[in-house]
Amino acid sequence: MSTYKTKTFTLFIAATLLSSCNAATNANATTQPLFPAILIFGDSTVDTGNNNYHSQTIFKAKHLPYGIDLPDHKASGRFTNGKIFSDIIATKLNIKQFVPPFLQPNLPDQDIVTGVCFASAGAGYDDRTSLSTKAIPVSEQPKMFKNYIARLKSIVGDKKAMEIVNNALVIISAGPNDFILNYYDIPTRRLDFPNISSYQDFVLKKLDNFVQELYSLGCRNFLVGGLPPMGCLPIQMTAKFRNGIRFCLEQENRDSVLYNQKLQKLLPQIEASNNGSKILYSNVYDPMMDMMQNPSKYGFKETKIGCCGTGHVETGFMCNAFSPTCKNHSEFMFFDSIHPSEATYNYMGSLLDTQIRGWFKP
Repeated sequence: MSTYKTKTFTLFIAATLLSSCNAATNANATTQPLFPAILIFGDSTVDTGNNNYHSQTIFKAKHLPYGIDLPDHKASGRFTNGKIFSDIIATKLNIKQFVPPFLQPNLPDQDIVTGVCFASAGAGYDDRTSLSTKAIPVSEQPKMFKNYIARLKSIVGDKKAMEIVNNALVIISAGPNDFILNYYDIPTRRLDFPNISSYQDFVLKKLDNFVQELYSLGCRNFLVGGLPPMGCLPIQMTAKFRNGIRFCLEQENRDSVLYNQKLQKLLPQIEASNNGSKILYSNVYDPMMDMMQNPSKYGFKETKIGCCGTGHVETGFMCNAFSPTCKNHSEFMFFDSIHPSEATYNYMGSLLDTQIRGWFKP
């Protein structure tokens, strides 16, 4: 990426990229937020549109039917039919958007409640993941965060800026791309790691380094997501289905469980080694498995294919304005062959909001 494009892209992120905060305009303005900011890192599950401004990647959701259920019915870069996890958590935590001075010179003299997203669809902890997706690796996202901190200091001063960063909620959601793109479907990492357990350890070490770097920049409150049941993603079912029968790939699900167990052991160790930090593990596996096994409980009629197109392989540019979609989007657990529907994100967001409030209560 050229220097000019890099600067433009970085400025856009710091300015507007938690458009996840759009939904927060309906929140009660008199409610004191639990956090002064939300800072989001990771992949497409939390990317609110960054890849629209990253010219090198083909992983974009800037076209319908993505975004069809947003208030303006326009694609915004979110890989689903409406809001994603970022939007839902921002709304529940009453986070509002922060606009830097080059867009709005005269900010009101009040506490700044802000949300900023640095995530990139197709990213992973493993830098090699981005070689195929051309996304911004998770390891590169702190560079944009440093620029954000510098601009925040120029607006509110060093002390106030670091108070915001110290007390912000940091959401980290990544990992599936590493395994799907590097180990299962495109097995490049199998040459370096003889078994899935050793590759899991490698990815977790990358995650550990990433959290340590954010801590060194002032972050203290972390929500770290585990892996979903990867074997139940529609695209993974499609890769292995036989005789027209779709089923979850149990080995990939077992791999997810093992990774999550390792992650749950690792996070308390990271917390103990970083004074003043709080780290909450986000369990996405069990709720999503419950949705798969008890769909009617959540109002779902379909959990094995996505709403877009055939639901078997369509995602990104393959899910487009010419793709037929299901009649009732909220009845599908997945919107495309990889990404959950807004209905799924709503259930997950409500569950995690309760956990966040219990874990990080003053």
